[in-house]
Amino acid sequence: MKGMMRFEKKWKHSLCYVDPYQILRHFGKVAYKLDLPSNLASMHPVFYVSLLKKCICDTIRLCHWRVLVLIKESIFFEEVPVEFLDRQVCELRNKEVSSAKVLWRNQLVEGATWIVKSVS
Repeated sequence: MKGMMRFEKKWKHSLCYVDPYQILRHFGKVAYKLDLPSNLASMHPVFYVSLLKKCICDTIRLCHWRVLVLIKESIFFEEVPVEFLDRQVCELRNKEVSSAKVLWRNQLVEGATWIVKSVS
């Protein structure tokens, strides 16, 4: 729609509701003025009651979903094989494919993966 401001993405990927905001004032039983942050300053702060949803939450356990995570470039994680649990060779039309089930250092047996090696 022309002249309509949307949050984040457009159409079916747009957010239905955004963060909980404090109510500053109510206008009768049909409209509420919200305390919006500075990044939403271009929006009108008064909303009709049908556009709002009551937020029932514990403020102590409230986690903000837009958390910025910083990862250092020097940190890395290397998977090291511990042992080979199983081995099999599959014969295709004109070549053999060897695969081995590998148990990795920081994984359980359920986390073992198959590694494929083509052997002509």
